[in-house]
Amino acid sequence: MRKSVLLGRVPTVSVAMEQDTNNFTLLRLALALAVVVSHAFSVTTGRVDDEPLALLTGFTLGEHAVNGFFAISGFLVTMSFDRRGWWDYVIARTLRIAPGLIVATLVVALLLGSLMTALPAAAYLQSEGVWRFIIATLTTYKSNIALPGVFTENPFRFPMGTVWTLKYEVLCYAAVLGIGIVGFLRWRWAAVALVAGLAAALLALDLFNPAAPKGVETAIRLPLIFAFGGALYVLRDTVRLSAIVVLTFATATWLSSDTFLYKTLLFTGTAYAMLWLALSPALTRWHFEPRQDLSYGTYLYGWPIQQALHAALPAVAPLVLLGPALALTLAVAALSWLAVEKPALALKAKALGRRTLKTIEPAAP
Repeated sequence: MRKSVLLGRVPTVSVAMEQDTNNFTLLRLALALAVVVSHAFSVTTGRVDDEPLALLTGFTLGEHAVNGFFAISGFLVTMSFDRRGWWDYVIARTLRIAPGLIVATLVVALLLGSLMTALPAAAYLQSEGVWRFIIATLTTYKSNIALPGVFTENPFRFPMGTVWTLKYEVLCYAAVLGIGIVGFLRWRWAAVALVAGLAAALLALDLFNPAAPKGVETAIRLPLIFAFGGALYVLRDTVRLSAIVVLTFATATWLSSDTFLYKTLLFTGTAYAMLWLALSPALTRWHFEPRQDLSYGTYLYGWPIQQALHAALPAVAPLVLLGPALALTLAVAALSWLAVEKPALALKAKALGRRTLKTIEPAAP
């Protein structure tokens, strides 16, 4: 493999996976930080389209980052099922998602909420709204529920604005489980058919109903990107990682910007580019592996920290608050990793009776 890389040949995905290093952890952290940067605008103005990239591409930086998360997750989660089997897969996915989310929800509701609420502390903690928030966040991944007396002067009142994507993530996990149990993960045509079907649904939506609600598009967009990432794993012995393909996708997307083809090309091109960035030998040779995986904690805590900073300093400009927000978010994410997520991964490894491979530990978006 190394000889072929040195000779400059374009490797297949499976060949690239044989390397000792990859950029998954670094890439996930960069995507999580991009979400925080994106929210610096909307948290303070209440308008997501105030972000420059939204005007240029039709999607915010945060939405592009979530797309990248789903592409990586589709690839790694599909690989996780293929290597583990269904029972180990369920344990692995549960212990990766649940502990961090449970602790983050309790920290935001009980600690941050108590500090930020306009109500007396005792009245706040006894309020039904606090426990309604906790239950809804943990059971249905509701991201638009407010806490009593918290962030009442902010443009957005809800304190955990990013957890909505976990609903789609978990649904995609369940789809991999179902498809894997019936054996379709072994059939390449099934992966191609799934991606083609979702792509056709999005093309039809953009062609015949371009004014459809954003939620309808999202319900197709995220599964399509996840499925494309999964298909790249299923087709790993055939698909090659090429910068030329990345550039071709980018050019085709730009040329189709005013047509119904634009979004489908953007989303599938993003998925391919994420795997190229993560596995291409041309990039992994300068590999830097973060010692801690802070992506999930950054994603969970970035929004509530930004909300709290804006509530405390409402007159300060968005970009001025961005630096402190990033610093605080990374610090809290490090605590989440060391105190919650890393112990959960150790428990997972113990439960599965073997060491866990780095490349099959996707952090949720």
